[in-house]
Amino acid sequence: MDLGALVRNTRRLHEVAGRAPLIPMVKADAYGLGLPAVSSAFREALEGRMLAFGVAAVAEGEALRDTGWKGDVIVFSPIPAEEAVRALEARLTVAVSSFDGVRDLADAARSTGRRAVFHTEVDTGMGRAGFHDAAEPEWARKVEAAAGEAVWAGCFTHFHSADEPDLASCDAQWERFQRIIRRIDADRTGSDPLLYHACNSAASIRRPDYRADAVRPGIFLYGGSVGGDVTPEAVASVRARISLVREVPRGSTLGYGATYAASRAERWGTVNAGYGDGVPRALWPGRGRALVRGRSVRIIGRISMDVLVVDLTGITAAQAGDVVTLIGRDGDEEIQLDEVADRCGTISYEILTGLTPRLPRVYHRGADD
Repeated sequence: MDLGALVRNTRRLHEVAGRAPLIPMVKADAYGLGLPAVSSAFREALEGRMLAFGVAAVAEGEALRDTGWKGDVIVFSPIPAEEAVRALEARLTVAVSSFDGVRDLADAARSTGRRAVFHTEVDTGMGRAGFHDAAEPEWARKVEAAAGEAVWAGCFTHFHSADEPDLASCDAQWERFQRIIRRIDADRTGSDPLLYHACNSAASIRRPDYRADAVRPGIFLYGGSVGGDVTPEAVASVRARISLVREVPRGSTLGYGATYAASRAERWGTVNAGYGDGVPRALWPGRGRALVRGRSVRIIGRISMDVLVVDLTGITAAQAGDVVTLIGRDGDEEIQLDEVADRCGTISYEILTGLTPRLPRVYHRGADD
């Protein structure tokens, strides 16, 4: 993992987004790259420019606290009522999407004597969470009434199509959010201003004028493309080693189901990585490639849990112990994260978060500038 690239991606997005304060998303073990090392890199890169870390579950917030982070942590997915006390004990800010959620948090605060802080999510089209009725009169006062002594600190929405070619729906969501903001500001009795935020990575880059009080970048920081004219640097590389090289005759079959048969005498290399490590099984048939000694080779046969096989025919120098690159650069050749996602018919998020704990994380850091 190139933490220097992570830092440069973060600083680049910060510039493009008009230097808006950042809430870097570190959910799912920092998108599969390892929470302790990644959060530490963010803290160094964004000193004085970061409002909070974003996670998706109380357990993730607790894990972030275990790294020594004492600043704000926002849990962006709705939490079960029974986890409210845990959230307060870990000093987490909770996103709520219903009046019941606000009341649950207020009850937890009363029962524990701990301070409770929350942000309201409003649904402008994503549909998976958020208040539907935030634009209605008196909604803000109902939130305040349900909150009791709990502190209403922010309000946000989430764009569902900011990475699509047509940004009309993104613009429509923003207009709706603006109407909601005006209604909230008119109806609230509290004097402290709310923190308003909406932009994910794609919107931060493609609609920087929508940055509001903060932006919440995720995949761009980790090397995933989100459209627009700004391209991230690669952060993650996935490599393994060849454990066995075999010369096989024409007709030799390979893998579960014997779905591959050699059309000639071939040279096969067994690689110690499989779907148990997060190499997508969907790279079969015929969609996967790897790099060996700076050359592109085919992944052949079905990918197994623990191994895969590459066609080394024509690379006579390849031998057991050689490094195989599944994502990353080798010489002049490169396999990008988004290429792997495209070949599997999925998105870069799934590829990164699918990397399992069995795959060791090795970090290096070049220049940050």
